[in-house]
Amino acid sequence: MAEHLHRLNPLAAAALSCMASAALVGCGSGDDDPEDPGPVPLTVPKVASCASGDKPETALQGQVPAALRAAGFGGFNCNLTLVGQHQGEGGNWSSATFTDGAGRTCAYYATAVPNANRQNPGVPVIDMSNRSAPMRIASLTTPAMTDPWESLRVNDRRQILIADNGQNGGGGPEVDVYDLSGDCRTPQLLASLAVGSGADGGIVPPQSVIGHEGNIAPDGLTYYIGDIRRGAYHAVDVTNTTKPKLIATYNIANLGLATGTTVHGLSTSNDGNRTYAVVLGRAVSAPGPAPMPANSINNGFAIFDTSDIQARKPNAAFKLISTALFQDGSFAQHTIPVTINGKQYLVMVDEGGSAGLANEAAARAACTAGLAPFPMARIYDISDEKSPKVASKLMLETHDLKNCDQVIPDITGLSIFTYGSHYCSVDNRDNATALACGYFNSGIRVFDIRNPERPKEIAYYNPKSATTSMAGSSHAVFGQWRAGGPDWCASRLDWDFQRKQLITMCQDNGLVILQFAPSTWPFTQSTPSRNQT
Repeated sequence: MAEHLHRLNPLAAAALSCMASAALVGCGSGDDDPEDPGPVPLTVPKVASCASGDKPETALQGQVPAALRAAGFGGFNCNLTLVGQHQGEGGNWSSATFTDGAGRTCAYYATAVPNANRQNPGVPVIDMSNRSAPMRIASLTTPAMTDPWESLRVNDRRQILIADNGQNGGGGPEVDVYDLSGDCRTPQLLASLAVGSGADGGIVPPQSVIGHEGNIAPDGLTYYIGDIRRGAYHAVDVTNTTKPKLIATYNIANLGLATGTTVHGLSTSNDGNRTYAVVLGRAVSAPGPAPMPANSINNGFAIFDTSDIQARKPNAAFKLISTALFQDGSFAQHTIPVTINGKQYLVMVDEGGSAGLANEAAARAACTAGLAPFPMARIYDISDEKSPKVASKLMLETHDLKNCDQVIPDITGLSIFTYGSHYCSVDNRDNATALACGYFNSGIRVFDIRNPERPKEIAYYNPKSATTSMAGSSHAVFGQWRAGGPDWCASRLDWDFQRKQLITMCQDNGLVILQFAPSTWPFTQSTPSRNQT
């Protein structure tokens, strides 16, 4: 083992040393909570109590047992209650909200590529003036909005809606920008342009840009594309929102990792000088006992210096600062830089388990290897950006190895995305106190992260099964929808501090508006933010 550890960054080495000695038992997390002096738990502690009238889970934390699926899953909730919904034709991977100057709030979300059963393809514009009955006003159907995949974002500072063309997971080079500054119900098209061709006035990359993921810097001046097909991150200057142009590209092959390593989601610091980009590793189909050979570990994240891009210097480049790679996950999804109690952390989320995308075979292979079968969110201490360290892993009871035989029968016959994480959002990047995550079949889970080494669950909402297959849902398009089975709640989430609500999109149930039970959230330390994550 030692012969491999010296070739890894400090985080990976520490992680493998830990796994070799203690498998998945809590490792490396300190205990600074005087009210909870015991050992760090393997899984996140369950909600202590639910509000009256809630419908708590009946089995393991995060589990929808096979018997409930067969009978028709009626949903679970604890300290989160559905107060409004727009199902429409369902959706797929990303959503966002915006409140305009007149106080109107609108929601927008991605839907699957048009097909013969679609009535209103594209991104629906939802008027949320009546929270109990949100209403679609129109749909945006420019090239990137037809199916933005995981790229749809709002920037509050610039008051824009933006996406790249992620159609079917890899569309093309188009970037669409809409102005929301007037009435959020009537977005105004500013640009729908192909980037990277030279015609945009920017650079021309070695291969044409293909959209998939995307995120916009907090200042609203740079939009980053995660080009999974090309294995490249692209920086697009949107200072002039009518003329997006490509100004920098980084190919993940420069990291020198295993064949198949590619890119996905990313985020940037408030000043734009740091980018936190995931390194997407495709886990081997049947991992052996820990540790794996060092040269096969290719999933995690990288921290880049992007100050030259932020300053718009000629020939600006991504400059690598550090990487953090780990064995017990795959298909890295996205990141969120946060400040908790004045200290810098990074939320990093996978969408694949230790042996891949969490179907029955992959889950069994991971369990056999002594590794988590399903993907999870993690919190890293990045106060030393050259040496990120794990603070905690947000594992549910469904992730616990001792429960493998109990949960794997639930996913028999499903080939992708079962239990486990996809997108998370914090209540305030600059003062993070709560984290909400979409955990596919486990629904929406909300965690208290005021102590990032000891997160604890405070609420969840797992919607009831849709009665019919939804034409705009990738859950259906992927052939994974099952009558009676749980939804895919896989989108990012928005927090409404004033109303104490959480807004997101589940693929079969569409837009959902959820109300926190009294005294659940916000906390006394929580502060509102318009800086979306």
